[in-house]
This record gives sequence, structure tokens and C-alpha cells, in this order.
Amino acid sequence: MKSILLCLAASGALWSAGAHAQDAAAAKALATKSACMACHAVDKKLVGPAFKDVAAKHKGQAGALEAVAARIKSGGSGLYGPVPMPPQPNLKDDELKLLAGWILAGAPQ
Repeated sequence: MKSILLCLAASGALWSAGAHAQDAAAAKALATKSACMACHAVDKKLVGPAFKDVAAKHKGQAGALEAVAARIKSGGSGLYGPVPMPPQPNLKDDELKLLAGWILAGAPQ
């Protein structure tokens, strides 16, 4: 019985990892399509902050997903410096949450 439970747990972990990888690939493709990658990189500052820095700034904050999604949609400046981030008003709510979740996870590949 113990081995069956371990096997089920392992298969669930593999499925979760596969789903996570698909979400990460979809989020990265959306970030590229939406021109986010023109100003942001995963681990270094370009024009805007590195996604890992955004994740670190919001770590443990309640409502971080919604706040980052709203920031992507509305754009703005001042949170990471004076350079404005253009808004992404054409992204749907599920796309905004996908991007925000990916960024808050450190933009995994």
C-alpha cells in the first residue's frame, strides 16, 4: 500500500511539473509576443527590472498576483525607477494573471 501511495504521489508530481512547464512556456511566449522581453530579462536589469527582482520585491505579499497583473495592464513608473512601463490594456485577465504568476515565480524556463 505504501508503494502505491508513493507511486501515485510521484506521478502527481510529474504531472504538476509538466503542467508548470507548459504554463512557463506559454507565459514566456506571451511575454515575448507582448514585447515585455524588450525591456525585461529574467535575471538582469535592462530598461526595466529583472523578473527575479520583481519576484523578490513582492515575495510573501498578500495580493501580489493581482497587484502585478494590474501593473502590467495599467503600466506606470516610479516603483522601480523613473522609466515608464507602457500599459498592456489589450491583454485578457487570464493572460495578465499568467504573466504575473510567471514573473512572481521568478520567470522559470
